[in-house]
Amino acid sequence: MIEWSSDHFWQELPHARTDPSDAARAQLRSTDFTPGYASWNDKTSSWIRDHGGGPALNAYENWRYASPPPETSPDPSQFASATAIPGGTVTSSAALPVLPTVAGSPTPTWTPGRVGADGAPVAYISHFQPDPAHRSAVAGVAIVSGTATIAHLVDGTSQPRGDDNAAASVPAAEVPNLVAAFNSGWKMNDLAGGYFSNGVADKALKNGEASAVVDDTGHLSVLDWTGGAVVDPHIVSVRQNLPLIVDHGSIAAGVQSNDDSRWGSAKNQLQYTERSALGTTANGDLVYVAASKVDLATLAQALVAAGAVTGMELDIHGGLTEFNSWAADRTGTLTPTTILPTIQNRPDRYLAPDQRDFFYLTLSTPTPTQQWAAADTTTSGPSTFTAASISDAK
Repeated sequence: MIEWSSDHFWQELPHARTDPSDAARAQLRSTDFTPGYASWNDKTSSWIRDHGGGPALNAYENWRYASPPPETSPDPSQFASATAIPGGTVTSSAALPVLPTVAGSPTPTWTPGRVGADGAPVAYISHFQPDPAHRSAVAGVAIVSGTATIAHLVDGTSQPRGDDNAAASVPAAEVPNLVAAFNSGWKMNDLAGGYFSNGVADKALKNGEASAVVDDTGHLSVLDWTGGAVVDPHIVSVRQNLPLIVDHGSIAAGVQSNDDSRWGSAKNQLQYTERSALGTTANGDLVYVAASKVDLATLAQALVAAGAVTGMELDIHGGLTEFNSWAADRTGTLTPTTILPTIQNRPDRYLAPDQRDFFYLTLSTPTPTQQWAAADTTTSGPSTFTAASISDAK
C-alpha cells in the first residue's frame, strides 16, 4: 500500500528501527509466487506487513502522504467528451447530480456509458475537483443503475484467502455483458470486518461495519451491518471494509478525527493519497468514486456530492484502486476505459486472474451481441478479442 519500493521504505522512513539485510531484500523480490496480478506496491506492502513491519509502515505512510497536493488546476481537456450532458439531466432512473464547480474551472458534466437493451445508458461518468483548497486533486465518479445491472463479487487468488483461486477473473461468458469492474477493500488481515460469499463466511461478519451486500437478484447495497454472523438466505455475498464514511446522506461522525482508529491506524484519515469508495443513492443506484491525493473526509464529501446516502471506503494508495467501464466507441466496439486514466492504467485488469477480490457489474438484460475489445496497454490501440479466446487463454 505504498508508492515507493521497499528500499525507499527503509531508507526514507523517519525513526525506522531496523534495516533489512540483503537476504531479506532478496526474499522480498523472490518469494511472491502467488498467481494473479498484483501491483508491485501491493506485493511490497503485503510483504512488509506479513513480516512484522505493519506499525513502521503505518508511520511511513503517515509521513509520506502528509503533504497536501498543489493548488494548480488540472488540464480540463483530458475529461472532455463529445457526448457529455449537464448535471441535473433527468435519466431513466434519476436526475444526475450537479457536482461542485471550483472557481475558474469548467462545470462538471456527465458522459453516458454502456446502454441497456432499451437503448438507455445504465452508467454515467464524471470528473470534478472535490477539494477547493487543493485544486489539483481530481475525483472520478460513476453512477450505475441498480435495476439495470447485476452485481457480482469475485474472490481473488490471495484475498480473502490464499488458496490460489484459479477463477479470480470475470468469467469469459460474462464479458460481452460487462458494464464495469472495480476494486474491493483492504486486505482481510487489516480489517475487523468479514467476508461472505456463496454460502461461506471466509471471515465472520461483524456488526457496525460498512458492508457491500449483493442479494440473490444481483442488487448491490452499501449498508451498516447489523445481522451479526447470521446471513439471510437471500444474500449472496457481503464484503465489509471499516465503518460507513457516509450515513444518511452526510459524512459519518468521527471521520475527520478517527479518534478510535475505526478508519485505520491513527492519522490514516489525514493522508493525501489515492482513495476509492462505494455508495448507494436513495433510489438504489451505485456510486463509485476514485480520487487522487485526497484525505478521508474529502473522499466522503465526494460521495455525498455524487448523491450517496450511504457509503464506504474501499482500497487506497497507488495501484490498489481500479474502476473500468465498458461502452461502445465511435466504431460501435465495446471498449474498456479507466475512470482516472492518468492514475489507473489497466482497463482490462479483471479479465485475467487477480490476487485481490473485486466486483463486476453486468447488464440485467443482455443486449444483442456486439464486438468488444480488451485494452492492450503495450500498443496505441485496443486489441479485439472474442469470449472464446479469453477462455482459451485461461
